[in-house]
Amino acid sequence: MDYRTETTVHVPGRDDIVAASERIAPFVRRTPVLETEAGAFGIDLPLTLKLELLQVTGSFKPRGAFNRMLTAEVGGAGVVAASGGNFGLAVGYAARELGHRAEIFVPSTSPEAKIDRVRATGADLRVIEGLYDDASLAARDRLAETGAVWMHPYDQLEVVAAQGTIGRELSQQAPDAETVLVAVGGGGLVGGIAAWYAGDARVVAVEPATSACLRAAFDAGHPVEIDVEGIAVDSLGPRRAGDIAFEIARRHLDRVVTVSDDAIRDAQRAIWRELHLLAEPGGAATLAALMTGAYRPSDAERMVVLLCGANGDPAPVVD
Repeated sequence: MDYRTETTVHVPGRDDIVAASERIAPFVRRTPVLETEAGAFGIDLPLTLKLELLQVTGSFKPRGAFNRMLTAEVGGAGVVAASGGNFGLAVGYAARELGHRAEIFVPSTSPEAKIDRVRATGADLRVIEGLYDDASLAARDRLAETGAVWMHPYDQLEVVAAQGTIGRELSQQAPDAETVLVAVGGGGLVGGIAAWYAGDARVVAVEPATSACLRAAFDAGHPVEIDVEGIAVDSLGPRRAGDIAFEIARRHLDRVVTVSDDAIRDAQRAIWRELHLLAEPGGAATLAALMTGAYRPSDAERMVVLLCGANGDPAPVVD
């Protein structure tokens, strides 16, 4: 059974993204951008950092969670979701704000801090042994029993459209941007942003080398299941890229680059050292791509780096 909103692959356009932006505006933050000087982080270019890690709940995920709930008919059974942590936190928060019941399945491999924060939203939390995909299977079984509204973290039209609202904000905050670096888990974030720009700026996907499902999809010509691991697996670790994201990516994505776990950790520490902001591993992957040369900009390229999440363990970063 297909639990996505659409039975065929439909992708959001700019009208969908504008509508989502207006719909969710009362519930989410328009996150700021920060301009850094040339030389910051050891990079010769000035950068524009989109600080989505300052979003409510500490990641970009509430955009999609609110848009999905606000466009669905949510009954007494509420909503059901699976998540490595950030989407579960967003769903729990949005459900509480909108007065809905939420049942959320998270894998045992998620950081305890994320699990505790999901629990604190008041959602009915179920911890499942394994990784995100194991939690997703358990959530889908529960969905069949309850008839609740299914909340997919990255492969629903309403969710992808809402993540595209970040692109809309960036087109206003950084109108001269030539390239936007976006981290990839299942692809909802990069898909939404690429759908907004639709070729008006380069959108570059950044994946951990240990969890690169979008690159695998491009290699195969369609989404495929892969093995995943690494320090960003809780946020960037689905085994399979979303169908919606892949359809957008094959039309509008410039390229996919990968970064190592060590590079991600170095980028986390650099963000803390230079900005005193805590980025979780998934949130720091984009900067890692510049710091390591996985993406090499031209001499005057106008770069936007999306820092998309802050729900990580501070100990390895600030010690």
